[in-house]
Amino acid sequence: MKKLALTIFFASLALMLLGLIIVLSASSTFSEWKFENAFYLFNAHLRKAVIGFVFMLVFSIIPYDKYRGISKWAMVLMAFVLLYTLLFATTIKGAGRWLNLGLFTVQPADIAKLVLIIHLAYYIERKGEAIQNLKGGLLIPLFWVGTFSLLIFFQPNVSNAILLVVVAMTMLFVGGARIKHVLAVSGGGLILALGLAMSLNHSRQRILNYIYSLQDKGDVHHQVQQALYALGNGGIIGRLGKGGQHNLFLPEAYGDFIFAIIGEEIGLLGAVSVLIVFLIMFGAGIILAKKAKDKFGQLIAFGISFSVALYAFTNVAIITGLVPTTGLPMPFISYGGTSLIFLCISIGVLLNIAYRTNQLSKAKSNISRSENDELKPVKIL
Repeated sequence: MKKLALTIFFASLALMLLGLIIVLSASSTFSEWKFENAFYLFNAHLRKAVIGFVFMLVFSIIPYDKYRGISKWAMVLMAFVLLYTLLFATTIKGAGRWLNLGLFTVQPADIAKLVLIIHLAYYIERKGEAIQNLKGGLLIPLFWVGTFSLLIFFQPNVSNAILLVVVAMTMLFVGGARIKHVLAVSGGGLILALGLAMSLNHSRQRILNYIYSLQDKGDVHHQVQQALYALGNGGIIGRLGKGGQHNLFLPEAYGDFIFAIIGEEIGLLGAVSVLIVFLIMFGAGIILAKKAKDKFGQLIAFGISFSVALYAFTNVAIITGLVPTTGLPMPFISYGGTSLIFLCISIGVLLNIAYRTNQLSKAKSNISRSENDELKPVKIL
């Protein structure tokens, strides 16, 4: 169990350190042009990375079972925060996803993901086999999933809303929900999401552009085109600081499209290595989920691990043009605030699950050893 914790810890730390290096490379030209300081965005990202790392350590020592008692109220509070965000959020680049708290801004969708994972784990554990019934067990979590996803969808934040549903439905299935219920709800949700997306101007345009590009009737999205150039320029081993796409050619080079800069700077080998690290982290999280001593810990470990892997590989699919372009950061690596900090908190929760599982295993082992000692025959001289 200690090896699992160390694997998760060092994998996340390695990704964060790589993120710092690539953010510095990808943002320096833009920072110099925009703020007359080549290190402006890097310094901001470094501060958030340090804060995130501290939170990771703090949450690694908080017993995860304490979240059972607060998960329901956290869900209610989160619903009001998402509603407030939808109505009064600061609009940036046409989307109202951020709350301005004075010294910094937060994106509540990043917080909602972790809150939902924890509450679903608690609810599934409490309901047991009743989760197999639609009316008696599944409707309440579906209500919360629908509420959160719709409030996030109309910010608009379509990608986060869709992936939130994918994570939630996968957790419900793993937790014991019937496959026919999961598929029926997921299919209906997909049709609804597509219909709602077509009702939003920017989402409709992105979907249509994607369809036209597949039919060779339109150009590939500019960001995707530049990202593909960056990946191609990197070759096998990369250009090692001599790449050019971060020089204002690729928009959001330090943000959602940072994986393209990874490919340009450290090549195909480096880019594949990054994805392997995500797979290693996911594998360690799944093994932890299997070994956790209660269903609550098992489902939290699965939900967090699956979520990180899903977001990482979806980001790669976006920048390579496999799915329509949308704003979705690469976990641990992209420039960001709330996303990075709450990822670190999530890893802290995983580390605590590993620690508590290890402690329980040791306690059971000691009890077993004591019982065996008591049963040993006594030699009479």
